[in-house]
Amino acid sequence: MFKKFHLSAIALASATVLSLLPGTGAAQQSLTVASWGGAYTFSQVESMHKPFEAKSGIKVVSVDYSGALAEIAAQVKTGNIKWDVIDLEPAEALKGCEEGLFEKIDASRLPAGDDGSAASKDFGAGLVLPCAIGNITYANVIAYDKAKMGANGPKTLEDFFNVAKFPGKRGIKKDPSVILEWALMADGVALGDVYKVLSTPAGVERAFKKLDTIKSNIVWWTAGAQPPALLASGEVVMAHAWHGRIVDANVKEKKDFAVMWDGQIQIPDMFAILKGGKNVAAAQEFIRFATATQALADQAKYIPYAPARQSSLAKIPASNPNKAWLPNAGHPGRAMLTDAKFWMENSDDLNKRFSAWLAR
Repeated sequence: MFKKFHLSAIALASATVLSLLPGTGAAQQSLTVASWGGAYTFSQVESMHKPFEAKSGIKVVSVDYSGALAEIAAQVKTGNIKWDVIDLEPAEALKGCEEGLFEKIDASRLPAGDDGSAASKDFGAGLVLPCAIGNITYANVIAYDKAKMGANGPKTLEDFFNVAKFPGKRGIKKDPSVILEWALMADGVALGDVYKVLSTPAGVERAFKKLDTIKSNIVWWTAGAQPPALLASGEVVMAHAWHGRIVDANVKEKKDFAVMWDGQIQIPDMFAILKGGKNVAAAQEFIRFATATQALADQAKYIPYAPARQSSLAKIPASNPNKAWLPNAGHPGRAMLTDAKFWMENSDDLNKRFSAWLAR
């Protein structure tokens, strides 16, 4: 019995050693990337995850999350880190970096653009942060169903707040960002003054007073897949939406949704690395690959979001139907970029104020 056990143990140990050697069934390293799901995650899988796996041999596992910084903080603070790379917005990236939730990223190691331009010049303004690197920019827009509204749909942000002219429910994300900016814009605040006004108590009151005018006509949503579904069902006549979700519904579900571009608020998405994870080096390697010129240009094959690099934008052919839907494709109406620093500094207070307003 002892001899049999001894030989079995040796065989098991040998098999374990062999399984860790390259070319002998090596245990494959894996990397978990948390993102927003839907068409957006699909675009990342096709343009980033699969090519990175093929090049590095590292398996990329994709998971969806809500975008809440609290989910990340819980993992880092307990040491139970399940995700390696996270896709998030700049305000959360800045705040998380300040709170020690993310690893620092050495921007000097980012590859130059395919046109030879240094990464520091190739990325758009504000897209290279100490703990996060930009990948795309998407737009928050108003969408409606042309099959129901025809040519008489809303033309301006003011129309979204005009229930008398456009009766019916509005779908809005259950979050103070975007809708507070829109409320001020629809109330006559100039584009360049929105955050200055929203930084004052009087400006906050003004924004919520404008929201009061449509409060009884709001259907709140929390996931990006909801606005197209709300429009399709007729539950709402207009919806705040991420523009890529609307385009995706038109292409894949043959919907006839229109995007009203006036008032679009552009928000970048960025990659960051959770602090203290087991795969930090691989995560750094993934981000360098995923934010290189070709990967970002390839992503536009699958979703109409603007790449973070100028060199990537130049590689998107005119024949790509998504090019006309990029947020920076010269659409009519007002457009602004979110102020990440403002939201990092004011999100806690405005979320409390928003929750109190909802409860009234």
